[in-house]
Amino acid sequence: MYWANFLHIYQPPTQKEYWVKKIAQESYRKLTKGLKANPQARLTLNINAVLTELFDKYNCRDVIADIKFLAERGQIELTASAKYHPFLPLMPKEEIVRQIELNTETNRKYFGKVYQPKGFFPPEMAYNRQVGEAIAKAGFKWLILDELAYSGKIKDIDWSKIYELKGLKDFFVFFREREASFRILSAEIGMSVFSGNMLVQLLGDRIKKNEYLITAMDGETFGHHRPGLEDLLFDLYNTKELKPVTISELPKLFPTRQTVDPRPSTWALMKKDIERNTPFSRWKEKDNEIHGMQWQLTDLALKSFKSIKTTDTQYKKVRNDLDKAIHSDQYWWASAMPWWSIEMIEAGARDLNGVVQESPVPKKTKTLAENLYHKIIFTAFDWQRSGKVDVLAKSADEDVTQRITTEMPYIPEEEFNKIVGNLEKQMLEAAKAQEYERAAQIRDRVNELKEKKDQITRK
Repeated sequence: MYWANFLHIYQPPTQKEYWVKKIAQESYRKLTKGLKANPQARLTLNINAVLTELFDKYNCRDVIADIKFLAERGQIELTASAKYHPFLPLMPKEEIVRQIELNTETNRKYFGKVYQPKGFFPPEMAYNRQVGEAIAKAGFKWLILDELAYSGKIKDIDWSKIYELKGLKDFFVFFREREASFRILSAEIGMSVFSGNMLVQLLGDRIKKNEYLITAMDGETFGHHRPGLEDLLFDLYNTKELKPVTISELPKLFPTRQTVDPRPSTWALMKKDIERNTPFSRWKEKDNEIHGMQWQLTDLALKSFKSIKTTDTQYKKVRNDLDKAIHSDQYWWASAMPWWSIEMIEAGARDLNGVVQESPVPKKTKTLAENLYHKIIFTAFDWQRSGKVDVLAKSADEDVTQRITTEMPYIPEEEFNKIVGNLEKQMLEAAKAQEYERAAQIRDRVNELKEKKDQITRK
């Protein structure tokens, strides 16, 4: 079986220097180090160009150099994306095109000739037909989507076929498998005390067939969100039954084609989203008052910018401000499903309001934008004070969501104790080194595993 592993790394344009450096140390450098030490490991990587610039800005240029080295060595295949991570299905076509072009221009500046992407990662794996057509028209050969985009069901795909987007010959759509991806990112496949045998067990008879497996995850999961998980990743690359390849290699390996017309979707799509026909609920939920105001302010910013003439001395500055202001994080963090951050909500609204204030629009438009900015903040604080955030978060726990199609595999008591013991050792070492935040992350992971085991035991 062929294994194409896809990782996506990104930080928003508003991210602080502290966090860029912290995540680089905890995750990005560990990934490149692991790849260097495991030359048989190969993966397809997306890095949104805003993160590439942040690496340069905050003196993490070694990460850029390592990615470039690994790409030149053939271990990393780089993809294209949209520079500032906007939510493409809800963007005007001209903004989609611009963000794609900015991403290519910036990444080519830093990675040079090795940056020749064939594939495309739409931020959040957010897709509708307009996005697919824009990507194909930009000259790329494939895009990656979530498995549920295929038919709304899991385990409904023939993994011996390559899928072409309907109406676009030789433009391919690849789907990441939810179950295997979720099992890895949640460490349910095992921790560093294991080999890849549990992944082989999960795949069952498929491991002997002429099929492919595509897993896709946030790169920050390895080492930052999940301390120690990078060890598991490179253990998996030593699984003899799996042959690592890049996504772009798959069409040559699997000649059978089938046409597909993917449904609007994201990689956070849930069963209830499909039932309610709300595929983008974490970024635009009709019952979410803050989302409503955020998108009203976004539309105001997009329309206000059009009033600036290209000859205006302010044009380039405001254009750049708008490019950054439409990043998707502000809507995600306002969903409270379960992620929530007043800081991210405020920063996004402030930047959008700034675009309107800098544009030559009527005073009433500027007043409307200012009022929306304040109301977004006041409403966010009200949600937090009233407990509404907690209620929403409990109804949509992220880790439960990620397991919506899976159950924790049976792990013998002795092996489960090894997982917990290994984590607790890391926790104590982190605390001894006064890395208290990291120790707390590991503690939460231990509690999560114990709780999950108790749930299974009670069944």
